[in-house]
Amino acid sequence: MSQAAQGTRLSPEEGLRLLESGDLLDLGRRAETLTRRLHPEPWRTWAIDRNINFSNLCDCRCRFCAFWRAPGDPEAYVLSDAELEAKVREAVGLGATHILAQGGLCGKLGLAYYEDLLRKLKSNFDILLHCFSPPEIHFLARREGLPIRTALERLRAAGLDSLPGGGAEILVDRVRRLVSPRKCTAGEWLAVMREAHALGLRTTATMVFGHVETPAERIEHLRVLRDLQDATGGFLAFIAWPFQAANTALAREGGLPAGWRPVGGAEYLRMLAVARLFLDNIPNVQASWVTMGTKIGQVALRFGANDLGTTMIEENVVAAAGCVHRASPDLLQRLIEGAGFEARRRNSRYETL
Repeated sequence: MSQAAQGTRLSPEEGLRLLESGDLLDLGRRAETLTRRLHPEPWRTWAIDRNINFSNLCDCRCRFCAFWRAPGDPEAYVLSDAELEAKVREAVGLGATHILAQGGLCGKLGLAYYEDLLRKLKSNFDILLHCFSPPEIHFLARREGLPIRTALERLRAAGLDSLPGGGAEILVDRVRRLVSPRKCTAGEWLAVMREAHALGLRTTATMVFGHVETPAERIEHLRVLRDLQDATGGFLAFIAWPFQAANTALAREGGLPAGWRPVGGAEYLRMLAVARLFLDNIPNVQASWVTMGTKIGQVALRFGANDLGTTMIEENVVAAAGCVHRASPDLLQRLIEGAGFEARRRNSRYETL
């Protein structure tokens, strides 16, 4: 029986209280208890994938992002077919079960480009394609003058298997106006996910926190995700990671609050545990070792996470902000075992292999 059915679901007010003043170790115990109820099996999961950014051209120019480049910039690129296929071939050779492909929001690349990319990869490789964030889908549909559902139907027909939850940042428009004013609104992000779920596409949900948002806005982000999941059941997992400030406009231009400090391990674990408790209807919570390092990632398996994420054969967006952590398959397995669990490999559908 769910927490909602039992009448024990966290209210936004209670979630905010726990986030602001709850005892950290007690939060960890409570989150671990719920995780074990949802995942009584003796294992925790990990995966092998590659995060391919096929282009860094982007018209959004988000202030929290260090990855985007404008047309004409000497560092701007669009991968050729040969480069893209070489990356996928290498990933498959290393055991990847899925590819996470995303780009910027670039008017130069239309829906036909995305369809062609999917068809080529599906025809050449037996691999799941977990591609294109809601802002990309919204941007493409608007560019082509199509309903969101039609754009998604065309991408699914071309080979799209599921959607990553990127571009959520904080799903509160006050925050989005400050950090990503040209990107889709919170309501538009949620609308893309609602349509994807209606078409049978499973997705993940994300949160980037620790920049200009308030604790109450973090909880509002969780609330709207939980409400959508109640309605559709389409989210497979939730992943939260702290804002990385280096090389971003927010850091350069004084856009961060006075006294701002980067999120540390304790604050990350607190956010993770509260998210696990609040999102009682999303089955999986992933630890963000990519931003926090492998040791905090391991501790996260006792603070509400049941998944250690992926080996990240390639990752560019977080790395552009100066945060580079690496982990081999052997290391991820050892971290899970060191936390007291068996290690099981999974795919993007969270099916163990």
